[in-house]
Amino acid sequence: MQISNRKRRDIYLVVVFSLLAVAMYFLPTGFEKNTDETAVRCTGRVTSVDNTNIQEFGLIRKGEQGLSLTILDGPFEGEIFDAHNQLLGQLDRDKLFQAGDTAYVIMTIGAHGEVLFINPQAHYRLGLELLLLGLFAGLLLLFGGLTGLKALLSFVFTGMMLWKVLVPLLLGGADPVWLALGVVALLSAVIIFLVAGINRTGMTAFGGAFLGVLSSCLLAVVFTGAFHVHGAVMPFAETLLYAGYGHLNLSRVFMAGVFLASSGAVMDLAMDVASSMGEVVAQNPNISRVEAVWSGIRVGRAVVGTMTTTLLLAYSGGYVTLLMAFMAQGIPLGSTFNFIYVAAEVLKTLVGSFGLVTVAPFTALIGGLLLVPPNANSVD
Repeated sequence: MQISNRKRRDIYLVVVFSLLAVAMYFLPTGFEKNTDETAVRCTGRVTSVDNTNIQEFGLIRKGEQGLSLTILDGPFEGEIFDAHNQLLGQLDRDKLFQAGDTAYVIMTIGAHGEVLFINPQAHYRLGLELLLLGLFAGLLLLFGGLTGLKALLSFVFTGMMLWKVLVPLLLGGADPVWLALGVVALLSAVIIFLVAGINRTGMTAFGGAFLGVLSSCLLAVVFTGAFHVHGAVMPFAETLLYAGYGHLNLSRVFMAGVFLASSGAVMDLAMDVASSMGEVVAQNPNISRVEAVWSGIRVGRAVVGTMTTTLLLAYSGGYVTLLMAFMAQGIPLGSTFNFIYVAAEVLKTLVGSFGLVTVAPFTALIGGLLLVPPNANSVD
């Protein structure tokens, strides 16, 4: 059976970006030297616990939990050790083990190979995470076929770009806004061209998505300062500064995070409008550019309403407990939305939504130029 040119191009793209994703996985970040190489990381089964040294103050527990651990893998597999789980009285950081639990264990090893200290860091979750990832990948491949494979590849490639490129360069002192804009542009190209192919529809979606992200970027830069929001509102920001990275401009990191967080929805809307316009032009090759643009705008109008609500729900889900705390204390709505943490989320939501609203007309205008060329009767 002969393979069409488009399918051949798709296969080439899948192979190329698969190799790039694998190469990035092995790409050193430069921060591996910060890892304690004398430590042994393994899993351990909790065989018994001793809670006699734990003090309870309402919901808060402080003290030390004694554990007996049977090591399940690594150089000390099968050996039994006593360990201590320190409780700090912080609900978001403390964990309490029970007999039968599997713990992620870090063992500090001495110069002569002896075990100096055993830290049951957390409940072991990596196995379940890999299981969930496998189920997601299987369902995506089963449902989407080749398109599902390309979607899965774009998912993996995005994760590698964030972890192996964006995060190390941010820590290295690169300007967060320009770096994030470049990463988003590259990811938009990879994701859109993998899904749509390298054709006019893909170029239309990419152009509209990038202009939408650029709009969000400009607004994030302007309004972050106007809101007097600094990067310390982000989780673990102060921890990062105290860890020796005081040179970082956290406000610029926050600006980058604003449009980075909405870029996925922007790409989704751009792809919807571009593919719809491509189908319209394919069915009516004699359509004028003005008519094609208006078709794209009408599609954008239908989609943008639900997409902006999607952003609102996605962002609000992350700080719903904060809103609950304010309401429980009877704090007025005006005071609530003036609080810096809430204002930061409002900024993210509205700036991201602005990018969504602009991406539809941007994509429609670009589609009118690319999808309806003079004397052209097809999309490709």
